[in-house]
Amino acid sequence: MTIKQTALAVAIGGMLATPGHAGLVISEYVEGSSNNKAVELRNTGSAPVDLTAWELQVYFNGSSTPGLTIDLAGEVAAGGHFVFAHSAADPAILAVADQTTGAGLFNGDDAITLLEGGVVADSLGQVGVDPGSAWGSGETRTQNATLRRLDGSAADTDPFDAYDPAATFAGFPQDSFDDLGVGDGDGDDGGDDGSDPDQPNLSCGADATPISAIQGTTTDSPLAGDSLVIEAVVTGVFNGDGGLGGFFVEEEASDRDDNPLSSEGLFVYAPDASVSVGQRVRVAGSITEYGGLTELTDLSGLADCGSATLPAAATLALPWDTLDAPEAYESMRVSFSRPLTVNDTYDLARYGSLTLGSDRHFIPTNIVAPGDDAAVVAELNARDRLILDDGSNQQNPALVPYPTPQLSAAQTVRAGDQVTDLTGILDYRYDEWRLHPSSAPGFISANNRPAGPDLADRGDLVVAAFNVLNFFNGDGFGGGFPTARGADTAEELQRQTAKLVSAISALDADIIGLMEIENDGYGDTSAIAELAAALGGSWAYIDPGLEQLGNDDIAVGLLYRSDRVTPQGAAATLAEGAFAELNRRPLAQTFVPVAGDDGVTVVVNHFKSKGCRGADGTNADQGDGQGCWNPMRTQAAEALAGWLANDATGTGEEDVLVIGDLNSYAKEDPIQSLVGDGYQDLVARFAGEQAYSYVFYGQAGYLDHALANSPLQAKIADATVWHINADEPRALDYNTEFQTPQQQASYYAPDAYRASDHDPVLVSLTLAADEPADRADLNGDGRVNGRDVARFILAYLFGRADVEHYDVNADGRVDRHDLRAILQVIRER
Repeated sequence: MTIKQTALAVAIGGMLATPGHAGLVISEYVEGSSNNKAVELRNTGSAPVDLTAWELQVYFNGSSTPGLTIDLAGEVAAGGHFVFAHSAADPAILAVADQTTGAGLFNGDDAITLLEGGVVADSLGQVGVDPGSAWGSGETRTQNATLRRLDGSAADTDPFDAYDPAATFAGFPQDSFDDLGVGDGDGDDGGDDGSDPDQPNLSCGADATPISAIQGTTTDSPLAGDSLVIEAVVTGVFNGDGGLGGFFVEEEASDRDDNPLSSEGLFVYAPDASVSVGQRVRVAGSITEYGGLTELTDLSGLADCGSATLPAAATLALPWDTLDAPEAYESMRVSFSRPLTVNDTYDLARYGSLTLGSDRHFIPTNIVAPGDDAAVVAELNARDRLILDDGSNQQNPALVPYPTPQLSAAQTVRAGDQVTDLTGILDYRYDEWRLHPSSAPGFISANNRPAGPDLADRGDLVVAAFNVLNFFNGDGFGGGFPTARGADTAEELQRQTAKLVSAISALDADIIGLMEIENDGYGDTSAIAELAAALGGSWAYIDPGLEQLGNDDIAVGLLYRSDRVTPQGAAATLAEGAFAELNRRPLAQTFVPVAGDDGVTVVVNHFKSKGCRGADGTNADQGDGQGCWNPMRTQAAEALAGWLANDATGTGEEDVLVIGDLNSYAKEDPIQSLVGDGYQDLVARFAGEQAYSYVFYGQAGYLDHALANSPLQAKIADATVWHINADEPRALDYNTEFQTPQQQASYYAPDAYRASDHDPVLVSLTLAADEPADRADLNGDGRVNGRDVARFILAYLFGRADVEHYDVNADGRVDRHDLRAILQVIRER
């Protein structure tokens, strides 16, 4: 634990005893628009609960002390519910509310505890921790969503342990409160409510409502709310544990309306129904719209009408003509005519899904200017998107079926790979169009793992930028976990360290700028000291002589090979203006190669993120594709350029290389500001406009940059991005949560792949050598000619070219660049 967490544990240690009434739990949580905030309590015990000694507490913005305490009043009957809500909530919430308040209630990043007599009975979130915007992901999150408790899930009586709502709750869209105060809160989205329509006709072959009439030609069914009977063929069954809770049916050819705008398929919500693919069924129930999907629910009858030929799958292709075009095929069997490209693997192990498109998608502002042009690219990306799902609502499945037959560290699927043989049911849920395959798809490794960085010319000096994804080392002695970020246990830290060491070693860089390393100083137990020690050899780190760099949990840092380069002057940082609080402070240091005198000033940065917490005015999202805090990042870029132009390190070095996670894509204002100040975007120069180092929501781009000022540009030999992280499934990283022991073993390898979520960027420089003619005179005759060339070649071929005598360009290595240096001396003479 951190000191803060330890103090918190002492302060509320008495709250962790077993509650007196363990049956009272938080059964529903509503964090909706405006003041649509509510908490439902359910009495799962066999006796009434008097609320006199009960209270709710809210911990705002990661605080370790409650900002709001509500004394509850009333009684909750056995099996009954109690709803607490904001007094200005939607009338539908107030209609079932038992108690209200006009005080400001929780947001998605606030923790909530339910207490009896000061003892925690249940909790949401993690007290003392600010998660940013919310705990969880997708719809199962604590922001802009409704959470309903899963049957059999235990109360969380430890309010400061790591928290994920998916372990206890099912997620629903924002402002879903139709189940508040009623039902059992288990997340079911339908089922038999006891209604009994007036004797539906279940005689096979009798009149039935066509599915095309139910679906209509718009997003919502024109028959929503009606009770009716259908007769159709079962095309897909997704019942059972973790399934979708029902089956899909489709009209036979003779019953179709031939209108290309109306779907012929329908989802029947019937968790307990026993049907099979190819069976003709007659079903009575009610039509509802659930999360954008038209369903037949509240079944009052189901009859077996024999078997039928399965309808042919409709042949489709991406992109969609319009965003609404898939509605015409909702719940139908479909087949995609061409292979689709994987654009995102983020949810693969968590939800069994991959994001596909007709081609690779790029962040709009990475390839075009913000504003109208970016909006056009965003729409094109949205129309070219499909989720390959696994026919299940189960989270963290024991077997992840993609790539066929299952995911592992040795058998991965990467963004950029292709998927073939896509046939299944087109479904809409959780705000996405999804394909649940009826047979195993095929996978083509179109984006193989790169063995090493692809630098065509390594020059004399290599500099890298690497976001190490929250490298926190606890107390530095193997304990102190969990920390504010990063590894939760010593075991996870060991796994994280092994992957980072593999990646950093393979970079073979002389200088590495780090982002997201723990901001815990520079002593022997600091995170940066531990990482440098794990790398071994001659690795060292820059100590700017400060207790820490700014006041954020994370900071930037500089590692370097002391046998290859030497720091010159003192390290420098900028703590004023745009870097006073929100932008992490930069760190600059001038380096010169060993035995050389032509140096370079490297400055590593980590600008403010695009997250919108606290953003207002011009810093709020302007809808131009640049996200929140864009002016703050632009101010940082301007201040950085001005600072560096005035010899920030005081060494007189003119060559400056800006590296780091600038949280800005290539065409956005902060990068263009630096370009306007004479800096050249080296990733764009050498890797092209479709370069990327990060994948967000199925779109690739680069937040990680390397920019050279004007004097340095002629000395740049090459630049590249090593794609070891952004394309890989996050399940292959060092974390162990949500994984079975078998998955913890099969998903993990101590290699470079998914060592972080950002790809490292590398830049090679060709610097002027110190007295090249003297070092090139290998035979000591006072001349540099063909004899020296021959001497070098023979020594190199027979393994006798030691660094002391044959390192002509003084970069600490003997390779072809030394031969080039000899030839350069001959040409100059």
